[in-house]
Amino acid sequence: MNDEISTSALATTRLLPHVTEVNRAFWEGGRDGLLHLEFCPSCERFANPPQGRCERCEGPVEFRAASGRGRIFTFTINHQPYNPAVPVPYVVALVELEEQEGLRVFTNIVNVSPEDVAIDMEVSVVFEDHDPLFIPVFVPA
Repeated sequence: MNDEISTSALATTRLLPHVTEVNRAFWEGGRDGLLHLEFCPSCERFANPPQGRCERCEGPVEFRAASGRGRIFTFTINHQPYNPAVPVPYVVALVELEEQEGLRVFTNIVNVSPEDVAIDMEVSVVFEDHDPLFIPVFVPA
């Protein structure tokens, strides 16, 4: 048996997320170019990741478009080729959105050299089209 994995047998794009009814609006919402996040009308607060209910009041939530602008809260540069179809190095980051303190999105920073990424760098959302999913990634603003 050959232990080598043929790269032609692998997907040529990132591994896609598991979509549920709770998170579907987040993963499919980018079709319109906007970042859709859970919002509690009672608490008037956004939340991420989607939970299907408000973490504060346990009330119903809806999805609303956020600005898609924020700053890099923290990041790491990955050099390990976990998925051979994804070239390294790449940046994995936690972006804090401008809507509210503590509202963060786990994402990739793209269209910039990894060594140029920095804490507090201003970024904005763009989407990778994996129709029907639209993966939010961020670029320098």
